[in-house]
Order: sequence, then C-alpha cells, then structure tokens
Amino acid sequence: MENPDHDKTSTDSLLLLIREKRPMTLRQQLHLTVLLSVPAILAQFSSIAMQYIDASMVGSLGAEASASIGLVSTSTWLFSGLCSAAATGFSVQVAHAIGANDPERARAILRQAFMAIGLFGLLLAAIGASISGVLPAWLGGDPSIRRDASLYFLIYALSLPALQFHILGSGMLRCSGNMKVPSFLNVMMCVQDVIYNFFLIFPSREIPVFGTELWIPGAGLGVVGAALGTTLAEVVTAILMITYLCTRSSALKLTGTHGRFRPTRKTIRQAAAIGFPMGVEHALICGAQIMTTVIVAPLGIFAIAANSFAITAESLCYMPGYGIAEAATTLTGQSLGAGRKELSLRFARITVWLGMAVMGFMGIVMYVGAPQIIGVMTPVEEIRELGIMALRIEAFAEPMFAASIIAYGVFVGAGRTLVPSLMNLFSIWAVRLTMAAALAPSMGLKGVWLAMCIELCFRGCIFLIRLERKKWMK
Repeated sequence: MENPDHDKTSTDSLLLLIREKRPMTLRQQLHLTVLLSVPAILAQFSSIAMQYIDASMVGSLGAEASASIGLVSTSTWLFSGLCSAAATGFSVQVAHAIGANDPERARAILRQAFMAIGLFGLLLAAIGASISGVLPAWLGGDPSIRRDASLYFLIYALSLPALQFHILGSGMLRCSGNMKVPSFLNVMMCVQDVIYNFFLIFPSREIPVFGTELWIPGAGLGVVGAALGTTLAEVVTAILMITYLCTRSSALKLTGTHGRFRPTRKTIRQAAAIGFPMGVEHALICGAQIMTTVIVAPLGIFAIAANSFAITAESLCYMPGYGIAEAATTLTGQSLGAGRKELSLRFARITVWLGMAVMGFMGIVMYVGAPQIIGVMTPVEEIRELGIMALRIEAFAEPMFAASIIAYGVFVGAGRTLVPSLMNLFSIWAVRLTMAAALAPSMGLKGVWLAMCIELCFRGCIFLIRLERKKWMK
C-alpha cells in the first residue's frame, strides 16, 4: 500500500489517513474538505449556468415569454429529478462493483441500466407529453401564456430520454473516477445552448460589429426556440457522453465485451431500493414547489416571471452548499465506516460551518448585486423590481439554508435519511406553503418570499439541533 506520508496534501492520501485511523490535523481536515468540495461545485455549475442563460435570453422577449417558462419550471425540475434518481440507482451499484474490483459485474450493470433507463425515459416522456396541453391550466397560468408554456413543456418532455441517458452517462463516468470528461461535456453543453438559442429564439437581424452592420439569420421562434435549443444541446451531449462511456472509458467501455442487456430482478431491485426513496422525496419537494407556483400564478405574469428569475438567480448562491454537502457525505461516511465517530463529528461541524460561511458570503453578494443579477435576465422594470425584492429577502436565509443542505449531506453519509427527509418535507409543506398561502393575498410576491426566508431559517435550526444531538452517529 502506498504510504501517504510522501504527499500529505493529495485527496487520496488524506482519505487514506481516515481509513487507516491515523491522526489528522485541523488543517488536513479543512484541506480535504475543500479538495472534495471544489470538483462537486464545478460539476453543478453547468446546469445552473444553462438555466441562467435560458432565462436571460428569453427574458429579453418580454414578460409573457418569461412567465410561460417560469410557470412550468417546477414541473421540469420534477421530471429531471426523477431521471436523476433512476440513474443513481444503477450508478451506485456500478461504483460498488468497481470498488470491489469486479469490472465484469460493473459492465453487466451498465448494460442492464441502458435498457431499464431507456424504458423509464420513454415512460416519463409519454407522461409529460400527455399532460403538456393541460398543465399550464392546472398550474393556474394566465390564458395569455398557456400556449407557449404548453409547447415549451411538450418539447422538454420529448427530450427526456436524451436527458435520462445524459444523466446516466455522467453518473457512470464519475463513479468510475473520471470527473474531467463529464464536467467538460457539461460545460460544452452550455456553450451549445447559447449558440442554438442565439439562432432559434431571435429573428433574423442586423447587429453592429466594428462599425458595420452584420446580418445574423434567425428562426424567431421565441419560447419554442429556447426549448429546441436546450433539447439540441441535451441530445448532442447525451450522444457524446454515452459514446465516450462505451468506447473510451477504461473501467466501463463495452467494445470488445459481451453480455445481456435485459435487466435482472436483482439489479432492478437494488436500483429501486437506492433510487425510489430519492425519487419520492424529490417528487414531494417539487410538488411543494409546484404548489408555490399555484400560489404565485394569480399574482400576475410579472410576479410569475420575477419568481422564476429569482429562483434561477438564487441557485447560483446555494450551489456551493450542495458541493460541500457532497463532500460532507463522503467524509462522514468514510469516518463512520472506519469506526471514527469523533472524527466524523469534526468533519460534520467543519463542513456545516464552512458551508454557512461560504453561503453567508454569497448572500451578501446576492443582496448587493441583486439589481445587476436580475437586470441581466430581463429589461422589464416591473419584473426587475419584484426580482430584486425577492433576492434581497432570501439573502438573509442563506447561512441557515446552508446548514440544512450540508447537515442533510452528513446524515446521508451516516445512512440516516428517513428522519431528515421527513424534516425537509414538514418544513416545506407545513411551514413554507402555509405561510405563503396566508401572506400572498395581502403582500403579493413579497409574502411568498418572506415565507420562504422564514422557513429556510427554521429548517436550518432543526437540522443544526439534530446534528448536535448526535443521534445520527449511533
């Protein structure tokens, strides 16, 4: 076994200190936390950036175009989360097989995942397409935006098989230890999205370039163009991801190998055991977000658009929290697996307080820069004013939001997910939605975001209490 003393700063060497039950200084613990957090943060950036790009480009078309996408945004998150949960059920099994040095088993699970995931993606696409016509009305959208909202969701639904394979390929590569390729391809997907949107959303036009007018062709499809641009970027990325996985991945390539693609009962059962709880929780949380949309919808198209933009903008703020949460899961899980409860508690506290500090700083940036952040996304003054107000309210909740995100990651690492999931659901459904429904009629969008701010602070408090009671360590 390689002696970690030769390089006390590498990720593998520092993780080896945990597994070998060797002492770790506070500096080493902090350094390891950062080493694990940064790649996870960067991996999430591409999807957040793509949402921001779409919102900004569509926002230039006016309030109704923005509101039509904002109306169905929570529904798209629901379907995306189900895709992610399904893919995770298989990628985790592959990670276990690779860790057990059983590449044949890993490839067998990958083959079975292709068929199972393909069928699941087609099922989701059929469900999404079947409800696309009535979904905007279900959500209480204004009649003026229902057509565009319906078309946007229909195109999104038809792209779900590609999204499903994209998520599966990315997860499989990461579980095999390859972080660079999926990260690079996700960044390139953002670049593609910008290019496709540039030509599909806007009509043909002339733009000034170095003192001359340059004619740019365009389809002028508006909201439909945004949906098509994102779909094209998703399809191309999925093809590249799966092609690399099957032909170039050193651990999982299928070229030159043989095996059955029909899923076995054992593989499906294990995938369901891993992915089903994740899917249920995500569905219930997204259901709460959809209910929030239903509460916001009667406030008008300006409120719907501002709410959507503010949610997208805020995601840039809490992105570091989810990255640090992934690090917390790894560190807590490995420490408890090594029987080092005290070290696990130290990592839990380090990651939570680090996350609170980082997201607290991001909250300050969001409060100060709210006019610029929202201004990039829309030129409509009414939407800008509402969006700035929402972001500045939410900025005060960011530290406690970080506490709940990262503490949840700690509990996942400890294998204690039931109670934290119930805490999340109670906080959102009983506190946030109740308050939002009560405050929205009199306070408008301000009441909805005030309810969200109070709920996130409450959620952070109960997660910190559970963290310090230490029952999750038993």
